[in-house]
Amino acid sequence: MDNPVPPRAARPGPRRRDRHGRGMRGPIAPPQVPLAASRAEAFADLVQDSVERLERRWPQLAEIDFLVLEVPRLDGPAEAWSDEAVPLGGTIPSGEGRPARVVVYRRPVEIRTKGRDERAALVHEVVVEQVAELLGLTPETVDPRYGED
Repeated sequence: MDNPVPPRAARPGPRRRDRHGRGMRGPIAPPQVPLAASRAEAFADLVQDSVERLERRWPQLAEIDFLVLEVPRLDGPAEAWSDEAVPLGGTIPSGEGRPARVVVYRRPVEIRTKGRDERAALVHEVVVEQVAELLGLTPETVDPRYGED
């Protein structure tokens, strides 16, 4: 039996249209809309907002690096967290020409919160606790509203 339609030759390069002929899909929202930001970018914005809020009262925080990491890591089998809970943040003291660092772990914070407002409150709480540890102060001294719901 003869095949009336010759097989299509495979073309190199990207496909121009999807199989329904509608073309490539574009972004759901324009880049300036908050919906367009990824979860990691939105989380980093929460940390930045918290840091800016604290910098008004503590200008020396400009010398501290604030980082967002996905999850905490253990460097060796001997290292373990002191309790059963996964840490939400940590500090790295300054040394050898590098500034002190405050680290906030994104995934553990996200897992413990349900909405953006709750997440923003927990992020601020973690940042305040870590800054207090670096400065050798109590969290209430760093932010008088610490612990208020």
